Amino acid sequence: MLIAEIISVGTELLFGEIVDSNAAFLARELGSRGVTLHRKTVLGDNLERLTAAIHTALGRADLLILGGGLGPTDDDLTREAIAAALNETPQEDPELLAWLEGLYTARGRTMPQINRKQAWLIPSAQALPNPVGTAPGWFVTTGGKMIVALPGPPREMQRMWRDQVLPRLPLPSRALLHTTIHTQGIGESNVAELLGDLTKAANPSVATYARKTGVDVRVAASADTDAQARELLAPVLGTVRAQLGNWTWGEDTQTLAGAVSAALAGRSLGVIEAGSAGALSTLLADEAGFLDAAVTQDHRRLITLGLTPVTLHDAGLVSEQAARELAAGACEHLGADIGLAVAVQASGEGAGQAHAALHTPELQRSISLNWPGDPAQIRERAAVAALALAYRVLRPGGWDA
Repeated sequence: MLIAEIISVGTELLFGEIVDSNAAFLARELGSRGVTLHRKTVLGDNLERLTAAIHTALGRADLLILGGGLGPTDDDLTREAIAAALNETPQEDPELLAWLEGLYTARGRTMPQINRKQAWLIPSAQALPNPVGTAPGWFVTTGGKMIVALPGPPREMQRMWRDQVLPRLPLPSRALLHTTIHTQGIGESNVAELLGDLTKAANPSVATYARKTGVDVRVAASADTDAQARELLAPVLGTVRAQLGNWTWGEDTQTLAGAVSAALAGRSLGVIEAGSAGALSTLLADEAGFLDAAVTQDHRRLITLGLTPVTLHDAGLVSEQAARELAAGACEHLGADIGLAVAVQASGEGAGQAHAALHTPELQRSISLNWPGDPAQIRERAAVAALALAYRVLRPGGWDA
């Protein structure tokens, strides 16, 4: 078993000014290759704390990955911290320095002297080429352990990881297979109750994750070979699929919008939104069969799209009846085979109320919801609920499947 830790370096990450997407990427990469990740840590630009963290991590892990801190300025301290933790002295590497200077010369510029630190190496480090940036990485081997230092910009980091780091890693020979099942309309605790003791097993493992589009269930198995892992995975995966079939809309890389698009089976979908600021249309924008939507809160415009003055007066715009009328209007006025509408109160009095409706020539269905949250959350949740309604109606077997 190869044990790994990740240290993300940067005060901007520590303060939340930048989201640490690199650590998430690396965690997925490690997990898919059978590497066991024990810890992810975020540290600011402080040499003493970073040096101590590297020293501690090397006592626990076989592979330590550091992201960021490879720039040329005084607060870029990853090289210094690795050198200090290993008690090694960095030296300028002539080949790296020539490469750096060449980058600037090719652009008609003179390299600032501050960039010379990007040409440093310690005796135990190999330089990792960076074809899309000025910060070479490091691959360090010491006492049977490995340290990988990667640049912070995601495009540079991911390229270096795939091209330079993966070929150097002694990856486990064991096979790891996994499938992620996507659900909607059921809470995480309810999923856990349905799965029972399955979530307590180690191999295959079954874990639940709350997502914007519902609850995901990841089923994973490891073994010496792919065939053995598949044999372990299959019966548990089959049980999970059966238990969650009523709420499942897809697996792995599928999206909820993509599932709706597939369920349309060549039919067109028209959308009318009131109060959701186009959140539903944004989710559907790249899907086939999606017609131009009407996104408005203007009452006169909505009346031309199918909302009746009686409903507007008696029930209000944010009502189940209004959503039903607008869904029918999406078919009539947008020329769609199927109409989908959402009416949302995202702020002010009654914030959190939302109604979604689907209209087909054969049937009409609607749902009403009321969630707490800020306006952006409410709009997003309403859009996802509308997609889930559409999928449940349009999927093979229909509403009662």
